[in-house]
Amino acid sequence: MKSVGDLLDRLQALHRRTEETPLFNPVFQLSLDLSRQIESGELTLDECGDLIAELECEALTSRARRLRRLVAPVDPAANIAELEATLADEAGDFSAFRARWEKPRLHAVFTAHPTFLLPPAQAEAVAEQASREGPIKPEACAVPSDRTGITLAFEHAEAMRAIGNAQDARDRIVATLLGAARERWPDEWHDFSPLPFRFAHWVGYDMDGRTDIAWHDSIGFRLSEKAERLARYAASLEAIDAGHPLLGEMRAAADYATDRARDFAADLSEPAALSAAANRLTADHPHKLLSLRDWIERLEEEALEADPQRAMALKTLAAAMRADGLGMGWIHFRVNAKQLHNAVRRRLDPKGELDLASKSAVVHLREAIAEVQPRRSNFAALAIESSTAIRQFLAMAQILAHIDADAPIRMLVAECEQPATMLAALYFAKLFGIEDKVDISPLFETESALEHGGRFLDELLAEKDYRSYARARGRVAIQTGFSDAGRFVGQIPASLAIERLQGRLAAAMAANGLADVAALIFDTHGESMGRGAHPCGLKDRLDWPLSPWARRRFGRAGIALEPEVSFQGGDGYLFFATPELALATLTRIAALHPGEADTDAPADPFYRRTDLSLDFYRAIRDHQHSHLESRTYARAVTAFGLGLLNPTGSRVSRRQSDISADREMSLRQIRAIPHNAVLQQLGYPVNVIAGVGSAAEGNYEEIAELLSESERGGQILRLVRAANALASVKTVAAWGELFNSAYWSSRPYRGTESHLSAPCEALAEYLVKDDRVGVFRRLASRLRIDALKLHRLLALLPAEEPGEDREHLRRTIGALHALRLALMQHMFLRAVSVPAFSRANDISRDDVLEMVFSLRIEDALAQLRRAFPTEFPRLADFDLDEPTEYPEGADEGYEALRRRFIDPIEQAHALSLRISTAIANLFGAHG
Repeated sequence: MKSVGDLLDRLQALHRRTEETPLFNPVFQLSLDLSRQIESGELTLDECGDLIAELECEALTSRARRLRRLVAPVDPAANIAELEATLADEAGDFSAFRARWEKPRLHAVFTAHPTFLLPPAQAEAVAEQASREGPIKPEACAVPSDRTGITLAFEHAEAMRAIGNAQDARDRIVATLLGAARERWPDEWHDFSPLPFRFAHWVGYDMDGRTDIAWHDSIGFRLSEKAERLARYAASLEAIDAGHPLLGEMRAAADYATDRARDFAADLSEPAALSAAANRLTADHPHKLLSLRDWIERLEEEALEADPQRAMALKTLAAAMRADGLGMGWIHFRVNAKQLHNAVRRRLDPKGELDLASKSAVVHLREAIAEVQPRRSNFAALAIESSTAIRQFLAMAQILAHIDADAPIRMLVAECEQPATMLAALYFAKLFGIEDKVDISPLFETESALEHGGRFLDELLAEKDYRSYARARGRVAIQTGFSDAGRFVGQIPASLAIERLQGRLAAAMAANGLADVAALIFDTHGESMGRGAHPCGLKDRLDWPLSPWARRRFGRAGIALEPEVSFQGGDGYLFFATPELALATLTRIAALHPGEADTDAPADPFYRRTDLSLDFYRAIRDHQHSHLESRTYARAVTAFGLGLLNPTGSRVSRRQSDISADREMSLRQIRAIPHNAVLQQLGYPVNVIAGVGSAAEGNYEEIAELLSESERGGQILRLVRAANALASVKTVAAWGELFNSAYWSSRPYRGTESHLSAPCEALAEYLVKDDRVGVFRRLASRLRIDALKLHRLLALLPAEEPGEDREHLRRTIGALHALRLALMQHMFLRAVSVPAFSRANDISRDDVLEMVFSLRIEDALAQLRRAFPTEFPRLADFDLDEPTEYPEGADEGYEALRRRFIDPIEQAHALSLRISTAIANLFGAHG
């Protein structure tokens, strides 16, 4: 088998054998066929690389097709024409038009979760292909796949590039809106200030779960963003009028911000260096711009007297300034509730006697908030502060005082489960005098937070201090997330739990007299099978976390809704990777009205038939919980640590205290994104599919009817079908066979591979006590039973619309899995064949074997290279008069051993990681 066609044909033929022998595993059999070819020399690793390259190409073109399908059409002229047609059909007077378009349809947040799956050249090629109409061309494949280290600076630059394209797309939409208003209301359109989208990000400000971002990094990033945005404003104004008098002010302000950004990018470890940088930033200066209000007024006043085209261009620029302020967008800081607890205890409870979950803690915090007097702070206070949470408030105070005085800042609080935590945040905001510019937002994501979130909101909104704060800010802000929720609760139960929580927020706001302020709900996505987007389109992507049912709850209570969603890392940024994609994405979102709902719409059966839907939800949740509590599931997911995945971000993929102990790794030691990414690589998105079939047992017909008649049920069904189309229980089972002692002892049976007798016998003996064969078999059995019930349910539902060739897609993924299993067998055989070496630094040969079996390949190779060095002193290095006849022959040391054992392991592992990327591309996103 030297071609992909051969692989796919062989896999299809092997699948037919399952009709005769149900336990037969075509994926593992194909891997054995390939392994035999590799070990016989019939198929080289370089030729495996050629097969992988062809499959990589198919995966990349599939990714490009999917991306374009989600936002189509991508032609800019078609999108502007569609928007113009939509505006022409809109009913209502000028006041209604203004009300619709002077508030953001959506807040889009560009986060840097570790999902930079594709090397930059491949990401660019995929985006370029998706940006064109017509067939996807193979140019997406003809780019280098070399990876470089992903740094925070790289992630920040990628976020700025995506936001820049989003800003340009928004400008085109704003200009179209202004044009429509001028045509319909020629005497009133100057009063129109469109604001269809607002952008934000947290790259460089998210401190939850990481210690590698220093406070001066955040200051430096914010200054560089200010400089970049001012330069973009100047470029826009220059395009309108190259001699405009404001250009000089803009360029001078941009240069000043650039200089200050350079100051904070320098080494500030010494007090003198920090003092000099801080003094330059805090000093009065004619180019130290802190607000755009004056420029906005000047541009809009000029527009009143300008010709229509110039007026629209000036007002478009003013609209951009009003939306973004003195940065590329608004910013989100993020801390953990524990960090806030530690900080407030230091201020109010230095003896550590106060239980923050108690009523007395709330009483103490009420008193502290009532008595607190604002304190001035400077960069020295920031530099010496040891508390992460307080340091964030100090940084926000300096940004508001010396970089941008107008743009509010979000303070996201992860794992926030007690009202006292929010009051503690409010206390610090008041302590540093920034409560009028900071939106404190609790994150509901963990099992506990979702379970008790309704009560939390009832108690928080009942607090007088919080209500006063919310009214002053004009909004109640919360954040709901699918990372931990989708991992520990399951994607479907998480969505329904989040939906109920949002409904409780609407009720709590109404009950506490807060219907006159907005509800800002930030949904951080990560739903579905990855971070790129919901597989069934942008409508489902927006409706899944903030459903029409939840939106109607706010609408009926008279509460304005501010929806906010995240576009996460390399996958999410693809939607804004080119001007064409950015415009298409925003045009689709604008047409979907994600913050609105028809309050008169008839009740969805999903919510009316709660006798069915609640039981269905609870049964799925319980089934997911049973997996999470199962040692079998945990061992399977952690069987290879994170060795199946490429690094995809600057944040570590494991909790920072859990770098060792791969063998007994807990699921909670792996972050949500790599957890979900591992499920892709094992072949079955358990957290999406598992439990749906079992939950329908006993009520198949009624559940099928509910899912087919319900809008919400249809969303669930589309997601499950998309995931099921890529799932393979046989692949899950195939992983276990790698550790099957009987397989290795039988492989050279009858002399078919006598040259492998010794390593196969060694593997069989070593793995006889390994638990992984049983683990994967048990997990596959559980998944198969549930899948049978799912197929029974799906058979009762209307057929889905035809799309991409699902069978070809499944075979392609199966071929990739088989290739990787063959490569892993090659690594196992090479590793066990390495000659014995003496124990060094408490590392033995068996330790190295275990590293290979758990895919800690880099660690294993480092130990092998140390045991068998190829760089050492040679006779030729010495200039001696006395001759020697020892050692005899060429002193090449362990060069031959390295070529025979170490290099093949390294090459096979590199090929395996390329397969991981290809599989993720076929899923459409990473983790």
